[in-house]
Amino acid sequence: MRPPGGTLEHLVRTGWRYWYLGLRKALALLQATWITYSQPVPASCGQLLTQILLCGSLALAAASLTYCWLASSLLYPLGPSAVVATVCGLLAFLGLVLVPPARCLFALSVPTLGTEQGRRLLLSWSTATLTIAVVPNILANLRATGQVLRCVTEGSLESLLNTTHWLQTASQALNPDGQAGSQGLTLQAQGDSAAAFRLHVLRVTQQVLEDFSGLESSARVVALGTQRVVTGLFMLGLLLDSAWYLHRYLTDLRFDNIYATRQLTQRLAEVGATHLTASPPAWLLWAAQPRLSQAELLSCLVRLGLFTLLLMAMAVTVAMDYVAFLLAQAAVDWARELPAVPVTLTIKYNAAYTILGFLPFLFNRPPLENPYLSAHNSFQWELRFTAPGCPLLPARRPHTAAPLAAGALQLAACSTVLLETYARRLRHSIAASFFRTQEAKRVRHLHARLQRRYDRHRGQPAQPQDASSCS
Repeated sequence: MRPPGGTLEHLVRTGWRYWYLGLRKALALLQATWITYSQPVPASCGQLLTQILLCGSLALAAASLTYCWLASSLLYPLGPSAVVATVCGLLAFLGLVLVPPARCLFALSVPTLGTEQGRRLLLSWSTATLTIAVVPNILANLRATGQVLRCVTEGSLESLLNTTHWLQTASQALNPDGQAGSQGLTLQAQGDSAAAFRLHVLRVTQQVLEDFSGLESSARVVALGTQRVVTGLFMLGLLLDSAWYLHRYLTDLRFDNIYATRQLTQRLAEVGATHLTASPPAWLLWAAQPRLSQAELLSCLVRLGLFTLLLMAMAVTVAMDYVAFLLAQAAVDWARELPAVPVTLTIKYNAAYTILGFLPFLFNRPPLENPYLSAHNSFQWELRFTAPGCPLLPARRPHTAAPLAAGALQLAACSTVLLETYARRLRHSIAASFFRTQEAKRVRHLHARLQRRYDRHRGQPAQPQDASSCS
């Protein structure tokens, strides 16, 4: 029997071995699938069936992404979005199955996302997503705050006019008989002027609210239209960039021919010229080496600094959205909690007169008063600081999904800064997998270039190369 420690170690080793074998089988399956996908002409019925299944899966994925992009992001109607996505899927399937360069172009578009063109696409998508969600929300909260101002202004004006009316009524109650020469409190409210002032204030506040509403609608329409146009242009630019790379790869042997690939290493070993890469030039990059040069790292740091500024701008925009929401929510809650203040005005008025009042004073007696007028009135009303007929707009809560999506897109764009070098290497590997004959010509051309450099440094005349190695 094995000790418990030995049994645990045996289980760990067995699990690691099975995991390693499973990983190797998965990598072998992926490699075989890629070889089948990159074959211009299938060599067997099995490869043909596999190629059709792969192209169908890619076309279905492209159609689904197109539908989600049109319906969710660009907010097109569902019916036209489904039709456009179906047509794109069918065209993609026919192109992938019947045209081998189309398969290469489709594969090249994936690493192209890691280049500058893909970075622009991700940034434009992120900015448009954030603008569509945040700017109208800020304007809506400002509109809700403006509505609170309107309601408070209207209610205060109504309370002021109501108070003036009751004070005027009270002043008239002091002299009900309208006797001439009586002294009383005189208040007069010009009804037409007060109503005109009230209407003017309401008209101004209503115009401000309408301006905010129009600005909100305009901002939403402009942001959505800009997103549609810019995203379409960048998607077209992404495909054109991939097509341009493929065209240059097939027509120019010097284009992007700076990688020391496995084919170059095998050719140098066959002809006994491995000394050409013993001290390689600075421009020669090892395709299988994951490390970046110092110049590449410095360029990445500079670009990451710019992306940090963009992330800070996005954070400030989202913070403004939350600040506008909190202010609007506080204003609406404050206006809803404003109480109606009851006001009670009690007037007690007693008037009396005396005749020959100095005579009782001479005899040290109080004068005799004859009552003339006695009034006791009470008036009640309420001061309301918000108009009853003015509805308060609710504060609109900031969106959570849109800023998170925009942040994820910006982080993806940041990652392309570090992955751009590897994306360029991957583009070269993809093109080499589809066009092996052209890659052999490019390897011979790179071999001749390294040989000329070696002879120049040795001070020897360059050896003539055959036409096939330079063509």
